[in-house]
Amino acid sequence: MSGYPTRSFPSHMRQPSLGPGAGSMGQSPALVVRVNEKKAELENLKELRDLSAAVASQMEALEQKLATLSDGTEAIALVFANWHNVLRAINMASAKLPKPNPETENTTPLPQTLVRIPTEHAPALQAHAEGAAE
Repeated sequence: MSGYPTRSFPSHMRQPSLGPGAGSMGQSPALVVRVNEKKAELENLKELRDLSAAVASQMEALEQKLATLSDGTEAIALVFANWHNVLRAINMASAKLPKPNPETENTTPLPQTLVRIPTEHAPALQAHAEGAAE
C-alpha cells in the first residue's frame, strides 16, 4: 500500500458523460437506476410546480371574488342599518292619517306619500329613452 490517502473527486471535477447512452456502458446498474429515479422525481416535481401554480391562480381568483362579496355584504349591511329609520318614517307618516270611520269605509288607508317625483317631464324622458334604444 502506498502512503497516499484515498479520496474521491468532487462532482465538478469528474469527467462528464458524452451523452445519455455513452456512459451507460461503463456505469454500474445501481447508478443507472438512481439516475432514472432522479429523472422520475424531477418530472414529478415539475408536475407539482405546475399544479401548485394552478392552485395559486385559483386562490387569487377566489380572493377577488371574496373581496367583491365582502363589498356587497357591506352595502347590504348599510341598507339594513337604514331600515329602522325608513320604517320609523313610514310609521310617523301613517300616524298623521285620519282614523277611518268603520261605518263608512271598509278599506284601510294608505300612508301619505313620502317621496314626490315630478312627472311633468316623463313623456319627454320616455321619448328620449326610446330614441336612444333605437
